Amino acid sequence: MEPDLHDLLRSLRVWDPEVTELPPLDPAAAPGEPLALFTRWFAEVVAAGQTEPHTMSLATADAEGLPDVRVVMLHGADADGWSFATHAHSRKGTHLAARPYAALAFYWPVLGRQVRVRGPVEQAPAHESQADLHARSTGALAAALTGRQSELLGSLEDLTHASEAAWEQAQRAPDTKAGSWTLYRLRPDEVEFFQGEARRRHVRLRYRWTDGEGWTRELLWP
Repeated sequence: MEPDLHDLLRSLRVWDPEVTELPPLDPAAAPGEPLALFTRWFAEVVAAGQTEPHTMSLATADAEGLPDVRVVMLHGADADGWSFATHAHSRKGTHLAARPYAALAFYWPVLGRQVRVRGPVEQAPAHESQADLHARSTGALAAALTGRQSELLGSLEDLTHASEAAWEQAQRAPDTKAGSWTLYRLRPDEVEFFQGEARRRHVRLRYRWTDGEGWTRELLWP
């Protein structure tokens, strides 16, 4: 018998206290800029055992303004922005070429936390993109060398053949360049920190950037 989706949904619980801790967020004690709080939260969810905390949803829009979203990996966050990478000719790459603005969302249920980031996106210089790729695993290089991301695939056999050739190249010549591989940096103009609370009095702390004024902190109704 096929499972009933509605029954499965009703059986689930959000933030089960046996596996989730909901620490308080005191906005008055928050740092003046969001990167410091993001770094602190990231370290705390790693220590709390959150699986794959560096994965995030990336939302973009195409030339007509139609949205799309997918899960990607955070490559870094610093004064230059939150960074991720993909092929320039992929769907997200072509979206960013047409509309260089995006949004990120992190969800860390082990502590009942979300972080939302949005702002303009720029490509890093080519040498930085290649350096970022070659600092990663052999598998990451092989995947980048396989290429043709988001193109139509004729069969799984075609993927197997291309992937095997890419793995051989990555292992034999680990400095091989993947020409279309591009590091992107999202420089935020808005970052929101969401801390869940057991009685649904969730705390939402938003940082907004204004040129000439810097970061402004404000609270939002949950």
